[in-house]
Amino acid sequence: MLTVPTANAAETRANQTFDALLWALSRPGMPRDIAPDAEVAIIDALIDRECKVYCADPVLMPHILKAGALLSDPTTADHAFLGKLIDVNVLEYLRAGTDLYPDDGATVVANAQIGAGQLLRISGPGIDGSLQINIDGLPQGFWTKRADCLRYPMGFDIFLIDGGRVIGLPRSTQIEVL
Repeated sequence: MLTVPTANAAETRANQTFDALLWALSRPGMPRDIAPDAEVAIIDALIDRECKVYCADPVLMPHILKAGALLSDPTTADHAFLGKLIDVNVLEYLRAGTDLYPDDGATVVANAQIGAGQLLRISGPGIDGSLQINIDGLPQGFWTKRADCLRYPMGFDIFLIDGGRVIGLPRSTQIEVL
C-alpha cells in the first residue's frame, strides 16, 4: 500500500510562497499576492541551515535564526533581507556570482510601494515588449546603482514587497527610469 504524506499548514504556506516567488520572477514587474507577512513567509519558504543570510531588519532576525541560517555580511550572503532600504550602497556589496557561476548571485528582498511613485519601463525575458510600473519607497539612485552592479548574466535577483504583494525583478530585467 502506498502512503502519501500530508502537508501541514506550514508546509502548504511555504509551498504557496515559493510558487508565488517563482511566478513573480518569471513575470517581472507583475504583482503577485503573497502572505500578509510576506518577508516571514519568504524566510519560511527559502531559508534553511545551508543558507547564509544578511539581514538589515532587526524585526526579521528571530525568524532567520529560527530557520537555522548562518548570518553573514552582504558580500557572502545567499539572501539579503534589506527591509526599508535607506542606503543604496549596500547593493555594491551583494554577491553577484562569477563568470563560471553567474547564478550564484544573491536573492534580495526589500520593501517598496507598488503602484505609486517613480515610473519605470522594464523589458527583458518574461515581458512581452516592455511594461511600465510605478515603484516608490526606494532611495534616490536605487535603479542606477542596480544597473552599475549588474553585469549580466551576473547579478542579483530582487523581490520588492508591498504588504501582501510581491514583484520579482530578475537580473536579466532591463529597467529604465522615465
